[in-house]
Amino acid sequence: MISIAGAGLAGLATAYELLQRGAEVQIFEQGPGPGTTSVARFAGGMLAPWCERESAEEEVITLGSRACDWWAKITPVHRRGTLVLAPRRDRAELNRFARRTSGHHPVSQTDIGELEPALAGRFAQGLFFKREAHLDPRRALRDLSRAITELGGEIHYNSPAPAKIDLNCTGMAAALPDLRPVRGEMAILHCPDVAISRTLRLLHPRMPLYLVPRDDQHFMIGGTMIESTSSRPPSLRSVTELLSAAFALHPALAEASVVELGAGLRPAFCNNLPRLVDHDGVLHLNGLYRHGFLLAPAMAQRAAQRLLPAQFSEVTDENSGQRHCA
Repeated sequence: MISIAGAGLAGLATAYELLQRGAEVQIFEQGPGPGTTSVARFAGGMLAPWCERESAEEEVITLGSRACDWWAKITPVHRRGTLVLAPRRDRAELNRFARRTSGHHPVSQTDIGELEPALAGRFAQGLFFKREAHLDPRRALRDLSRAITELGGEIHYNSPAPAKIDLNCTGMAAALPDLRPVRGEMAILHCPDVAISRTLRLLHPRMPLYLVPRDDQHFMIGGTMIESTSSRPPSLRSVTELLSAAFALHPALAEASVVELGAGLRPAFCNNLPRLVDHDGVLHLNGLYRHGFLLAPAMAQRAAQRLLPAQFSEVTDENSGQRHCA
C-alpha cells in the first residue's frame, strides 16, 4: 500500500498513475473534499504550454504537451485554442510575445471576429495558439478523485497523514528547502451578455490578464503573480486592476456579476519548475507553480516511476523498435 499526503492536484494525479499500474493507494487529506486545501481550486485550468513558454523554460512545453490527452480521459477538455490579444497602443507587447513563443499564427481583425464574434472589431491583430485547451479545475479535481475511487484507491478526508508516508504532496505545508510562495488572485464573473468560447490573454505592460470560459456564461479572470507569503483575500488594488483589464476585453463585462474572489499561494522553486525531492526519507512532489494542471500528469508519471521502479523496466516494441515503459 502506497500512502500519499495531500489530495490536491499532485497527490490525486500521482495516485491515479499508481492505480493504473496496479498499486494499492491511500491518500490522506486534511480538508473535507478533493482540492479543498489546494491552491488548484483557484487555477485557471489552462493547458497552454506554448503560451507559457513566454516566461517559462522549454521544459514546460516538453512536459505539458501531452496534458490535454491525459486529462481528456478523466474530465471534459475544451480544445479551442488560446487567443492572445493586445490593444493597439500595446502592439509591441504582442510582437514581444510572438518572439518568445511558438505554436501560433497571426490573426487579423477579421480572423478574430470569426474566432470570437463577441470581439468583432475590437482588436486589430492577435496570435492564435490552435493546439491549446482549457478545463474546469474544480470539476477536474472532482472527476479525478472519482476515477481514483473507481480504480480502488482510498481517499481519507478530514484525516491528517500518518507519520510514515511514501509521497508528500502538501504544497506549501511541506516546508521544503528553497520552496517559496507566489501569490495569485482571481475572480469568477457571470456575464450572460458575453459569449466567449476559448481562453483569451490580454497583453498589457502593467496588468496582463487571462480569461477562461466556464459553464453557463461564467468566466474566470486572473493574472497576478506576487512574491508574497500572505494568504489574505485579494487586495482592492488587484481586484480593481483585474476588473479594469476585463473591461478592456469587452465593455459588457463591466455589467458582470462578481460571483467569487479568491487568492492562493502557489508553491514554486527558484526556476519555477516542479521537482521530485527526497527529503527526510520521504519523496516529495512539489513546485507546480502556475503550471499545475499542465505539468501534473507528466510529474505524476515520474513520481509513479520512482515509487514503482520495477513497473518501468524498459522493453523494446517489436513493431516500432522504440523503447517505452512496460
